[in-house]
Amino acid sequence: MDTDSQDRGPAAPRALATEAVHAGRDDLAGRGLHAPPIDLSTTYPSYDSAAEAARIDAFAATGVLPDGPPVYARLDNPTTGRFETALARLEGADSAVAFASGMAALTAVLLARAAEGLRHVVAVRPLYGCSDHLLDAGLLGTEVAWVDPAGVADAIRPDTGLVIVETPANPTLAEVDIRALAHACGTVPLLVDNTFATPVLQRPLTQGARIVLHSATKYLGGHGDVMGGVVACDEEFARRLRQVRFATGAVLHPLAGYLLLRGLATLPVRIRAASASAAELVRRLAADPRVARVHHPSVGGAMISFEVYGDPHRVIAGVRLITPAVSLGSVDTLIQHPASISHRIVAETDRRSAGVGDRLLRMSVGLEDVEDLWLDLDRALSAPPAPGTAPTHARARESSAAGR
Repeated sequence: MDTDSQDRGPAAPRALATEAVHAGRDDLAGRGLHAPPIDLSTTYPSYDSAAEAARIDAFAATGVLPDGPPVYARLDNPTTGRFETALARLEGADSAVAFASGMAALTAVLLARAAEGLRHVVAVRPLYGCSDHLLDAGLLGTEVAWVDPAGVADAIRPDTGLVIVETPANPTLAEVDIRALAHACGTVPLLVDNTFATPVLQRPLTQGARIVLHSATKYLGGHGDVMGGVVACDEEFARRLRQVRFATGAVLHPLAGYLLLRGLATLPVRIRAASASAAELVRRLAADPRVARVHHPSVGGAMISFEVYGDPHRVIAGVRLITPAVSLGSVDTLIQHPASISHRIVAETDRRSAGVGDRLLRMSVGLEDVEDLWLDLDRALSAPPAPGTAPTHARARESSAAGR
């Protein structure tokens, strides 16, 4: 703890851009440091076994490790803790708990609710494909009811432990009124996957959500070189999540925690710059006769999805500057075909009914110059189809409509 900051009294509220730079780092100057240290230890010395046993008992009972040195990396890590502190501040949460991936984070939430006998989940499609699969396949013993936002209240049962929504949704970028949905949930916690918007564009907890989930691999890291997940919530639920994390071992590596904390520092700048380019690309795509429909959320952001009249695979094969790859939120622009990759694991009828058609492409706009991006995309949209596969323009329109 930075005693100097304690002497100065309570800190005044700070803007999100300021928190992004300083949250999780407040104690550094008092420790004579500028960059956050990386603690790679897996275990820590302890010469007082009785005291250590008492602290472990306390953690098992409460989900909180009492003050003192770390014990074991699966329980706690100082570097990861800095990232958790920072993300909680950005989302306006009491606490945050980090995991090895976004899917590990969602798994922990489901397990924590199931441990209370609440195995029923109400979910709104579309979700990220693997989130959809985890729920629909019943791999954790959960039972899911898929509904439209208007049907949430009627779908809730006495054993409903969670309502899940992703907004803007992956990959259609459909949006849900979080405040209205939270009201419909009543006492059941609403989990919002905020991966696409990030706290720069929306803070679901201020709109009535109880749990916010991020695939930190995406915008929070921001450079395509670190994997992680994080849940922001109240401290009571965070304690349950820490116990699940300890039991399952889905811990975030400290080097990943360091990279994620570093990524948060530039998050507002990256989001705003990429969003400006995305808005310009949306304008051009919407006016392009080769494009049937463009999707971009009202909250803004760097994610675009669009449906083409021609062969979407031709576009994927035709890009040169833009990278054809899964994932999103990196400094470079990525494009992918959801029906083939990110949502392939979802049943075709469910994909289509959720708006994930065969001609839909999803693009994560990065930090390149927008003119270079458009030149590459324009070329790819005009790339000739493979021999023998080109439909006529009219047939392409019919196929596109069927795909939607």
